[in-house]
Amino acid sequence: MKVLVEFVKKEFRKLLSLKDTPHAVAGGLAIGVLIGFTPLFGIKTLLALGLAWLVRCNPIAAVIAVSLHDLLIPVAPFMLRLEYDVGYWLFSHPHHFPPRLEHLGEHLPIAKLLEWTTFLNLGLPVLVGSLIISVPLAVATYFCALAFMNARAKRQEAKI
Repeated sequence: MKVLVEFVKKEFRKLLSLKDTPHAVAGGLAIGVLIGFTPLFGIKTLLALGLAWLVRCNPIAAVIAVSLHDLLIPVAPFMLRLEYDVGYWLFSHPHHFPPRLEHLGEHLPIAKLLEWTTFLNLGLPVLVGSLIISVPLAVATYFCALAFMNARAKRQEAKI
């Protein structure tokens, strides 16, 4: 636990030492939160870097937010299930939630997980559900970080 706290403190210090506008840092953090919730394992950091560069936000802040999101790995199965439930509900007509987990294995053999069509049935609802959940969190992150960075900049100007 002590290692985890030190890691978070170190990353927070990196954020505070970034020499960029409050908007750019807050935007980078929001992008990191947005990408961090997606199930695109292995390419989240590259996506965060690319999106931050594309919208001219701080890419280091985006990478820090994505790496801090990885601290939630112990609750990842619950997050993925919630994202799947939300996406499944959106894609089903009439809207209903997916079957319980104990019944899912009866209809989905392990070999079928390797088929491309499985992505459309499982991966797409998880991706859409993750975006539905992460967009409000990313917006909240942006405004909280922007307020914090602006207040910090005003405090530093007052010291001078």
